[in-house]
Amino acid sequence: MGSIRFSVRTVFLLAFGLGCLFASDGGAALIDKDGFKVFGDFRIRAETDWESQNSSGVARDDRTRVRIRARLGLDYAANDVLSFGLRLRTGSDFSQQSPHITVLDFDDNDTGDAHVNLDKWFLKARRNKIWGSVGRDGLPFWKQNEMFWDDDVTPAGVAGGYKTSVGENGNLTVNLGYFSLPVGMQEFAGNMASAQLVYSAELGTGGLTGALGLLSIDSNRGDADATSLLQGNGTRDYAIWVASLQGRLPVGERQLVLGADVLSNAENYLPTDPMLPSGDPDQITFDNRDETDGYVLSVKLGGLKDKGDWLAAYYYAHIEKFAVNSSYAQDDWIRWGSATEARGSDLKGHELRFAYALGKVSNFVLRLYLAEAITSVEDGNRFRADYNRKF
Repeated sequence: MGSIRFSVRTVFLLAFGLGCLFASDGGAALIDKDGFKVFGDFRIRAETDWESQNSSGVARDDRTRVRIRARLGLDYAANDVLSFGLRLRTGSDFSQQSPHITVLDFDDNDTGDAHVNLDKWFLKARRNKIWGSVGRDGLPFWKQNEMFWDDDVTPAGVAGGYKTSVGENGNLTVNLGYFSLPVGMQEFAGNMASAQLVYSAELGTGGLTGALGLLSIDSNRGDADATSLLQGNGTRDYAIWVASLQGRLPVGERQLVLGADVLSNAENYLPTDPMLPSGDPDQITFDNRDETDGYVLSVKLGGLKDKGDWLAAYYYAHIEKFAVNSSYAQDDWIRWGSATEARGSDLKGHELRFAYALGKVSNFVLRLYLAEAITSVEDGNRFRADYNRKF
């Protein structure tokens, strides 16, 4: 049996989770009155990794652990135009990607840090078809998966958008932003400009959505915090184009969703890097300078709107080394990286998912990941079982 971290924080989080478990499933927020809304969610996860090897072909030890996540947020609508919000999340101070805390490890591994941080704080204004915000929040980018940007990564900056009708059943949306990028939860290094154009149309009981966007990352090589990101990700520029297409079709009483994403990093990586003090090439960039493309294919049937609903999904991903900035991409598929940061690129593989709605605000999710590296022998298998509840 592995170690359990007993602390005031852990006891509090477990009590928070148990409160969620036994709370009513009606879906009401903790407080929702006079423009104030207090809400949250809790997750308990069982996870196992097996038959994994590193890039040198050395086998990693199998690992089974229990993890939790807790988040608590506040929204306040001052009037029809202005609102502000904030949210606390668990996780390590040093992880921008993961809000999870390991509370039990069956293989005697280090359970890591248990911290609480503000991951969102923002002021928003919305009037008719235009909106704008300042602060720290999620990326204003329509997406159908987390392969190029993890939902838990919250940059700080300014954002805005515009949405207008096109024809009888269509909408055209423009999303823009300029941000400082997080290094862990308390530091920032480098900047990113984002822009996206999204078209969506309702077609009978189905629909179609297409999007084209750009994530342009300007690194800050002189910032000491930037160098703490894995494999030089904080000192390398990126120009990531993302083209997405999603179709929604009715199948009986359920909906079938077909998705495709194509990723391409248009940054020109030269064989030598004159910014390095030695004038020598950045070896990682040099070795992977042409590994800049990727794609994701997905099919999903069902949804989790009401009690008894279910969802089944399959994803195939092929993500080359620099198709994404792996310090900000998904951390679900693989255990590659450090204790606080995943290397979510240079991979190809599969995700199988099944989810069941226990109620309007609670569900149970099973996920199997089978992944291997594109440029080395690194690989691994992962299985997760999540219980999620929000209020």
